[in-house]
Amino acid sequence: MDRVWLPALGRDVSRIALGTWSMGGWQWGGADEDAARATIARALDRGIDIIDTAPVYGFGLSEELVGDVLERRGNRADVVIATKLGLSWDSRHEPWRDSSPGRIREEVVASLARLRTDYIDLYQVHWPDETVDLDRTAAALSMLVEEGLVRAVGVCNYTASQMAAFSQGGRLDAAQFRYNLFERSADSDVVPFCRARGLMTLAYSPLARGLLSGAMQPGHESSDHARRGSMFHGAEYARHLSAVERLDAFARETYGRRVIHLAIRWVLDQPGMTIALWGARRPEQLDATAGVEGFALDDAARAEIDRIIVEEIGTAALSNQ
Repeated sequence: MDRVWLPALGRDVSRIALGTWSMGGWQWGGADEDAARATIARALDRGIDIIDTAPVYGFGLSEELVGDVLERRGNRADVVIATKLGLSWDSRHEPWRDSSPGRIREEVVASLARLRTDYIDLYQVHWPDETVDLDRTAAALSMLVEEGLVRAVGVCNYTASQMAAFSQGGRLDAAQFRYNLFERSADSDVVPFCRARGLMTLAYSPLARGLLSGAMQPGHESSDHARRGSMFHGAEYARHLSAVERLDAFARETYGRRVIHLAIRWVLDQPGMTIALWGARRPEQLDATAGVEGFALDDAARAEIDRIIVEEIGTAALSNQ
């Protein structure tokens, strides 16, 4: 499996990370804990040694599952845990943003307990909190690094200007954002900012919440809350599925691969991109990871991919969303 050196952590990791949002069950119609544990174990067995999670994924469940598996296997030191902070929730499981220094201290203690570890490799602010100065949040996180509770600091869903403001208060090692063939808004400012600063980048939803997996079919629109966007419904859904079908044909004819491999390879081959998060709820959903290796996209391939998307969806697909 492709690997990359992470200076902030002083080690290399697989370029595919296991994403655990769906296995936590929140917005995905519930959780299957046994399947989730088996999925985490399968990822580790396949050489995936970075796991991305968050407290809000199942309201603590996702972190608990990761901690349980790593404790049973006894290989915590061999795995990079990337978790998050800044989303609190009430008794009805309604989340809100809170990145205040006091809340950060409470959250890190809770996450360490759920993960059954004494340090977090990459601690990321889940969403920008407009009620707290960004540099105050950064300063609080830098303090955790000094104390040895956290090894690197990241942000998720931040704009370039927000990252610049955050950097004034403390260290910034990584940025996570939505990025895939159909959703490329990060290209306008976030990716260039990260590339210029040498930040580690993590692309979430590289398969567009399953749309680029090739498994979604016409007439079977998703009802879960996670796929509430327009591209999963009606005429937009049909156009995106048509693009997926053509991309799959291109992948088969050109590389002997499928669209799922092409989509991940596209993300990893983009300048400035470090890691793609592969979300999974069941072990077999990781089987396709092997097909991402052994090929690369050249300029001609990228141009053909863009041509297919423009013809099926329109020029806005290359820059908006």
